[in-house]
Amino acid sequence: MNNDRIEREIFIKASIQTVWKLVSQPAWWVGDAPGPDKVQVDGSRVVAETKYGKIPVLIEKVDPPNYLACRWASSFPGEEPKEGNSTLVEFMLKGKNGGTWLSVVESGFSSLTVSDEEKGKFFKENVRGWKYQLEVLRKRAEQ
Repeated sequence: MNNDRIEREIFIKASIQTVWKLVSQPAWWVGDAPGPDKVQVDGSRVVAETKYGKIPVLIEKVDPPNYLACRWASSFPGEEPKEGNSTLVEFMLKGKNGGTWLSVVESGFSSLTVSDEEKGKFFKENVRGWKYQLEVLRKRAEQ
């Protein structure tokens, strides 16, 4: 599969601290904007309740205010993220020119244990989702 990684970058006219506060909110990107309907946090495990179902997210690494990595099984509502059903989402923040560059990388689509057709579908859905969610985040941070 050629489409294993989604890479997005956006400049936000807000301080890195402001952007970090939003990015580090548990599972803020899960579901439709402005985020999940409800979030339950249990240590490094977060469960986001959305119209698509409950989506667990595992926080893998945090380095405030520059880096956050999470694993989720976005295409498998209700399933715990594990090998074969999950992708890794990384958020990288850099303060620059009075604002913040936010990079998002979601990887691991080729490792999903589904058909190539389904992998492609999941990839395309998340490409659209990240474009939408990052714009929502930018608007919130710049208010």
